[in-house]
Amino acid sequence: MRVLGIDPGLRNMGWGVIAVDGPRLRHVANGVIRTSGSSDSGDLAARLLVLFQGLSAVISEYGPDVAAVEQTFVNKDAVGTLKLGQARGIALLAPAAAGITVGEYAPNAVKKTVVGVGHAAKEQVQHMVRVQLPGVQFDGPDSADALAIAICHAHHLQGRALRVATMRQGVA
Repeated sequence: MRVLGIDPGLRNMGWGVIAVDGPRLRHVANGVIRTSGSSDSGDLAARLLVLFQGLSAVISEYGPDVAAVEQTFVNKDAVGTLKLGQARGIALLAPAAAGITVGEYAPNAVKKTVVGVGHAAKEQVQHMVRVQLPGVQFDGPDSADALAIAICHAHHLQGRALRVATMRQGVA
């Protein structure tokens, strides 16, 4: 199974694809979809289009089976939060348009799954991603975060599959 992790951002949208084979995880690819320009309303639509087309191309090239997106946190800048929410909408839309189910995780849940601590620093997250995906080279911090989101989703899917198997055995 291939898992696509997406770290939403209006300027830089990180993405990472991993392969899951039982308990083993393997890095497939990672990158960052970059937009440029100001965030005025006319330019915003063009930037969102770049994100959608870029993410759609990633999905087409790597054929993920499932996807996961980091949930947006609210900060002091309401306008910035709203624009990030629009980029996050693209991160949800592109996989859904391709018929891919999408999981969503809070930043602290991703950190807790990958590092073991919900308030881990970026450096700790990157270190643990390197431990779990030996030899990985990040295209940037946003792609490292996206790989962490993919790892988190893979672990949650494995846990869910184990619970289902255990329940079936209990019924039999």
